[in-house]
Amino acid sequence: MEKVLVIGACGQLGSELTHELGKLFGNEQVIASDISQPNKAIEAFTFERLDVMNRELIDTIIKKHGITQIYHLAAILSAKGEENPQWAWNLNMTGLLNILEAAKDHKLNKIYWPSSIAVFGPTTPRVDTPQHTVMDPNTVYGISKLAGERWCEYYHNKYGVDVRSLRYPGLIGYKSLPGGGTTDYAVDIYHKAIAGEDFTCFLSEETVLPMMYMPDAIKATIDLMEAPAEKVKVRSSYNVGALSFTPVDLANSIKRRYPHLKMDFAPDFRQKIADSWPDSIDDSEARKDWGWQESYDIDQMSDDILENLPKYFGK
Repeated sequence: MEKVLVIGACGQLGSELTHELGKLFGNEQVIASDISQPNKAIEAFTFERLDVMNRELIDTIIKKHGITQIYHLAAILSAKGEENPQWAWNLNMTGLLNILEAAKDHKLNKIYWPSSIAVFGPTTPRVDTPQHTVMDPNTVYGISKLAGERWCEYYHNKYGVDVRSLRYPGLIGYKSLPGGGTTDYAVDIYHKAIAGEDFTCFLSEETVLPMMYMPDAIKATIDLMEAPAEKVKVRSSYNVGALSFTPVDLANSIKRRYPHLKMDFAPDFRQKIADSWPDSIDDSEARKDWGWQESYDIDQMSDDILENLPKYFGK
């Protein structure tokens, strides 16, 4: 029987992934943890307050609950990381190394750690970015993710740690508020549309970025983690893709239901980050190795969010 620890369970990805893991294993088999106090999204789960920088506390929680798998989601995202680079590097790297060491020492069955398209950079091919290509990130978030990929593969090759990873594109969901990422305009715009407010985008109107709706991100994560080990050929991190669009494309999708949405543009420091990222992703290796397939296009995503977001937040 697996016993799963989710670190960063209060975040945008963590809260939804925790619920899906509960469906897969049973709520009693999933331990939610975060440095923040628990929120209503994870109130059905046993909760542990955890600072991932505290290796001793990680060991204590693993022993206390008989943990066999860890989903390590705690990180400082791209835009927040640029505001305090050393803090972001220390948390992102020390946290991952603590989990990899714990996995090795406690002989855990599996580890999941998310990477990001932020590992790519200005000289990476922008269209259909390959699995193996130039990687020259120019943000501390991207640098830490690239270093993390190398550590994951190292721990797999040297110590046999079964660590698995995805390079997420921008993630869009309706159950959490924007959390400091460069792609978070694609979350905020839905809230503004439903509230009847004008939306000012911090990226330019022609900025194309790879995106993914949260249910597809959850599906990709669990599909990878449930795949037989022999099918997981990439031990750094897999490319995964689903959608690519501009802010205008997204606004037009929303306007099918909220035709009075008005959007203007005021690019800020996040524009430079976005300009270093791909337009689209070649994820053929994930499709070939373990059968990745997305379920949502842009209009299906918008329809689902606009239907559910008001009910979720009581708007």
